[in-house]
Amino acid sequence: MKLSEILIQGVESGSSDIHIKTGSSPMFRIDGEMVKSGFDIIHEKDFNGFIEEMEVDEFLLEKLHKSRQVDIGYGLGGVGRFRVNMFYQRGSLAAIFRFIPFSIPSIEDLNLPRVIETIALKPRGLVLVTGITGSGKSTTLAAMVGLINQQRKKHIITIEDPIEFLHKDINSSIVQRQVGYDTLSFASGLKGALREDPDVILVGEMRDRETIATALEAVETGHLVMSTLHTKDATETINRIIASFDLSQQAQIRLELAGTIEAILSQRLIPKKDGSGMVPAVEIMVATDFVKDAILDAEKSANIKRSIEMNRDTYGTQTFDQSLLELYANDLIELDKAIEFATNPNDFALRARGIV
Repeated sequence: MKLSEILIQGVESGSSDIHIKTGSSPMFRIDGEMVKSGFDIIHEKDFNGFIEEMEVDEFLLEKLHKSRQVDIGYGLGGVGRFRVNMFYQRGSLAAIFRFIPFSIPSIEDLNLPRVIETIALKPRGLVLVTGITGSGKSTTLAAMVGLINQQRKKHIITIEDPIEFLHKDINSSIVQRQVGYDTLSFASGLKGALREDPDVILVGEMRDRETIATALEAVETGHLVMSTLHTKDATETINRIIASFDLSQQAQIRLELAGTIEAILSQRLIPKKDGSGMVPAVEIMVATDFVKDAILDAEKSANIKRSIEMNRDTYGTQTFDQSLLELYANDLIELDKAIEFATNPNDFALRARGIV
């Protein structure tokens, strides 16, 4: 059994993720559901063969044995790239392969609101894309970087773990650094980027206080910084950032965040009505004066959602439920799926039936 055969069938089946583990047959995640592949059960010798086929180097193998898990970027000619998390379970090897196409998708390709193009082309500020694992954050960021690359003459630095989409210079110069190979951590890579004449910096994830603090510093010095957080919406994102710091620092962080944030995009992927894949529902927060005031004063945090709801026509903002309502109205998703993913299901169900 060859790994390439499994990956090719997975991609041709429309899988977003391909699950492989010793003692079981491979499974594919298609439109959010786990589906059996039809391949035979994988044995230890098969998995060792997969590692050889991927040509995993000694550095990563040593990290796998020491840490019991490792993230790898893997490209398969004619198919695409994969973000691979290889790990141990029940004492045996397993891996999840997240499919990443070679081509950089456009914002239009992804069915994302056009206001995201305006956000991506901001000259400076902090732009965050949030959501659970598998909600399309990296793909959205890749589309935003691709747009800058096409329309601006900038120096773009990405710090990723691992490198996912491969960008080629078009009108911009792009440097992609992988944590563990090209830099020791997101925080150290971000600090280094500040000395590398950047215009735009993409940080794969703001995992810790040091990375967040350095990102805010980078924005304050005049750069556009884009990153991700595993948060469900704009309000939770802002609260998570502030809560990362000690109480004695939080007033200062509120001040810095209010002065630097440009937008927060929060995503959920919804199965399409016609079964042809997934479509994103996106909450879009733009940093209006109303939002900045809510960041500065914790007691006004509820105003963030209010600002998003109120400013749809003016700034292109939208809540999750407004996004879902539009997807449903455009016949892209089923009503039951829209209700399932809605922030306020009962209220959404009434609105979908024209009752406000």
